[in-house]
Amino acid sequence: MLLFPDLPAILSGTLLQLPAAPARVQHLLLDSRRVGQPAGSLFFALRGPQHNGHRYMPELYAKGVRLFIIEAEAEIPGGVAAFPEAGFLLVEDSLAALQALAAHHRQQFRGPVFGITGSNGKTIVKEWLAQLLSPDELVCKSPRSFNSQVGVPLSVWELNPTHTLGIFEAGISERGEMARLARVIQPTLGIFTTLGTAHDAGFSSPEEKVGEKLQLFASVDTLFYCLDQPLVHQAAQALLLPHRRFTWSRHHPHEANVAVTVLETLADRTLVRVVLDKPLPQEHTFTIPFADEPSVENALHCLAVLLWRQVAAAEIQRRLDRLQPVAMRLEMKQAINDCYVLDDTYNNDLAGLTLALDALARQPRRGRRTLILSDVLESGLPAAELYARVAALLPAHGVERLIGIGPEISQFQSAFALAAKAFFPDTEAFLDDFRPDHFQHETILVKGARRYGFERIVTAFQQKIHGTVLEVNLDALVHNLNYYRARLQPGTRLMVMVKAFAYGSGSYEVANLLQFHRADYLAVAYADEGVDLRQHGISLPIMVMNPSPDSFQKLRQYHLEPEIYSFERLRDYLRAAGEQPLPAIHLKLDTGMRRLGFAEEDLPELCQLLRKNAAHLRVASALTHLAGADEEQHNDFSRRQLAAFQRMTPLLEAALGYPILKHALNSAGIIRFPEAHFDMVRLGIGLYGVEASGQHPEALRPVSSLRTTISQIKTLAPGETVGYGRRGQATDYERRIATIAIGYADGYDRRFGNGGGQVVIRGHRAPIIGNVCMDMCMADVTSIPAARAGDPVTVFGEEMPLVTLATGIGTIPYELLTNVSERVKRVFFAE
Repeated sequence: MLLFPDLPAILSGTLLQLPAAPARVQHLLLDSRRVGQPAGSLFFALRGPQHNGHRYMPELYAKGVRLFIIEAEAEIPGGVAAFPEAGFLLVEDSLAALQALAAHHRQQFRGPVFGITGSNGKTIVKEWLAQLLSPDELVCKSPRSFNSQVGVPLSVWELNPTHTLGIFEAGISERGEMARLARVIQPTLGIFTTLGTAHDAGFSSPEEKVGEKLQLFASVDTLFYCLDQPLVHQAAQALLLPHRRFTWSRHHPHEANVAVTVLETLADRTLVRVVLDKPLPQEHTFTIPFADEPSVENALHCLAVLLWRQVAAAEIQRRLDRLQPVAMRLEMKQAINDCYVLDDTYNNDLAGLTLALDALARQPRRGRRTLILSDVLESGLPAAELYARVAALLPAHGVERLIGIGPEISQFQSAFALAAKAFFPDTEAFLDDFRPDHFQHETILVKGARRYGFERIVTAFQQKIHGTVLEVNLDALVHNLNYYRARLQPGTRLMVMVKAFAYGSGSYEVANLLQFHRADYLAVAYADEGVDLRQHGISLPIMVMNPSPDSFQKLRQYHLEPEIYSFERLRDYLRAAGEQPLPAIHLKLDTGMRRLGFAEEDLPELCQLLRKNAAHLRVASALTHLAGADEEQHNDFSRRQLAAFQRMTPLLEAALGYPILKHALNSAGIIRFPEAHFDMVRLGIGLYGVEASGQHPEALRPVSSLRTTISQIKTLAPGETVGYGRRGQATDYERRIATIAIGYADGYDRRFGNGGGQVVIRGHRAPIIGNVCMDMCMADVTSIPAARAGDPVTVFGEEMPLVTLATGIGTIPYELLTNVSERVKRVFFAE
């Protein structure tokens, strides 16, 4: 048992105040928004470029947190005296303290621990190794891809005395990081997966990167790796003696411990022969249940470990046959009756459940939160204690309804105090009882161990069965948000555009993420968009860019702030405000766009009107819009606009008698005119992965991927045609034509027809042939002989950049994104 007074010696800190009541340290907390169980939670006030954990202490204290690790006593809001029941420990570096505490915890564990690193495949190898060793071991592993400087200590903290094996992955992006992670993991065994180009920018050479990564394994008893990677092999030879290295190879069979030969690759499996050199030479043939090269390589890393452990060949094959693809992301999907499903049918251990419940708790939608949960596996805890812990997690994360599936959770249903609960022995029993009308306006977390087949439950809930899906990568969206945030001048606020269904990505889902990541403002085009966000629980300030007089009551009801751009609209608003108070307004100034806004010559009349109505009108900001911010040829014009804006806004502030926010820049302007960030900027298309200035296109990650499927493949003889108007023709040779499930009703532009566009199938580009139809179109797959009905098709995404696609038909990425029909199902996922 670790008590708060034990921490100064472990963390080399200075005790400022003991908690009022004796406190056992049970949970490590880094984010004020993710307080699950405040009792026993130890908060580390981490600092970063965009955050300072000290600021959130009052919020945490109000939620019941009483234990704090801090870096600066002066940054405690109100000082230590403001938190009479709390314990405070002052340390030099909160992150270092977090890692030191996890390292201390790791030292109490006496079993073997695997450390896994490499450029690719870490998470999959970790998950598969845990699956393959679970018949012999009680495994504690990193949840998801928790492999960072903060993720690793949080993962290691989950070790408890009942575990017999730990498996933790470690990822780095620059020099000096791996040594810190090695002190936390303290691996006794290691796996180096593959060496790729990820994070090359953080190192002077590939040799330096390999050397840095291998620091994780300096003290291991055995390191497993593929000898076919020369840089890895050379560095491992320099680091470890031969008896501490266990290698496998496809190209150097006489030098490796395990020689691998691929005998046959079929559509869904790979047959391999392995020859093991010790303790006695032996040969075996195994079937790996995957055909793609990355999966085969990841499986071979795991196979090497099983051979080293001398697991019987028949047992190895039995375990390989049960390997399942690893779905490394939590997906949010629209569902029946205005419900949303959080699909986390990935695995079900206690650490993963806590992460999934955090995601559920972050959803601000109205309506109850429901959890569908299978038996929790591999916790290392007695069942009674395990389900008592699970039961304590649910109310702390706002769960109001529980559906438990499995014999073990059903046995302990009395542990759950929720009023709304039901239990079923297996998935089939739940599906037999499933009634769509029993679920209304709910956010439903589906969290189950793979053996329970919960994907069938997700299918039962899904609203739109449509082969075409817009996948929205929320991690990429956060990456892009932080890219722009890091470039803002100190103190500059951030307004984010979520108009036009968040550029086609889904307004509520994107707004929810922005609210969680503390954007300052949102902007929508029309009042109805703002109303919808409010009804889904979004509380951020929202600016409405095109208000109309008939929407003013909604503005008042839902506290939406209108952009006012003309005297007519201002007088309409003043008349409405005279009856009862209305929200603050944003004044649009026309400095050269010549679209909407008050011109410079309008200012005397505008200022007079503002002074006259100061008692019942509040102005939040003044804004303008640059006509050519994304093109260098318009720089002089843009600077004249900014100069005009800087002449106009002081006059407005003088008339009002108080300062207002000032903002002029869009996504391109943020990058190209840093001197004009003013009080706030407006982030639009950049958030969604398009770097409109063209200066740093590689810095952003694509957020949206539009995917569909092949419905059927036909062969056209020379001279035959396909589609309306017979525009698609097989001229002088036979062609294979794939009909794919997307058309102009889904937002796929008719200009892509007749060779105007391409899609990606099995990694190859296929041109569109013939006219685009309402619900489908055709692609020429003659050069892709492996293409089959049911194959996935990428319309745009990483393999087919949105900018490339837009340029091909003479339009802009905005149009393609916003044209994606709402009938296309959106799937939101995070790794």
